[in-house]
Amino acid sequence: MPDVALPTDERTDLDLIARWKAGEQRAASLLVERHANAVARFVASIGARDDVEEVVQDTFVRAFASLDGFRGESSLRTWLFTIARRLLLDRRRAAKRRGEQVQVQESDAATEYDSLDGVIADETQRRLRGALEKLSPTQREVFVLRVSEGMSYAEIADTVGTTEGAARVHYHNAMRTIKELLDD
Repeated sequence: MPDVALPTDERTDLDLIARWKAGEQRAASLLVERHANAVARFVASIGARDDVEEVVQDTFVRAFASLDGFRGESSLRTWLFTIARRLLLDRRRAAKRRGEQVQVQESDAATEYDSLDGVIADETQRRLRGALEKLSPTQREVFVLRVSEGMSYAEIADTVGTTEGAARVHYHNAMRTIKELLDD
């Protein structure tokens, strides 16, 4: 029975998963090619600037090891973001136990600019990074997932481990904070 309710790219992810389970190694490569950059952007945006490649690799290793547990209730990308987020939380907890200083730096706020780079003043860029830095970690995650990745609130809730309503509130509060800080 065809899965008509899923968008074309989701059917393709599910098809690639089935092909990988059937032993086609190229299917795994295609999944990594399709999602690695988005996972890397997400990981960098929530504070793992130095370990992005390692976290992305660990995310896919963990995903492929537990692919039988992927039920397809969310998109594969949402599931990968959830795995990456949990890996980062585990790393931060381990760093705290070892007594390492874990801080989010101004440079941890990953942002992308288009052809308007030349028009946007350095001061505005600095202020935006500063505003992102002042958000709580959850607000920053929700903001990045919504703005940079275009995820729905339901997908964000799955990724962050909260409710859809809470994701909406975090996004609203993040937007309000950013607007207030940029208006100052």
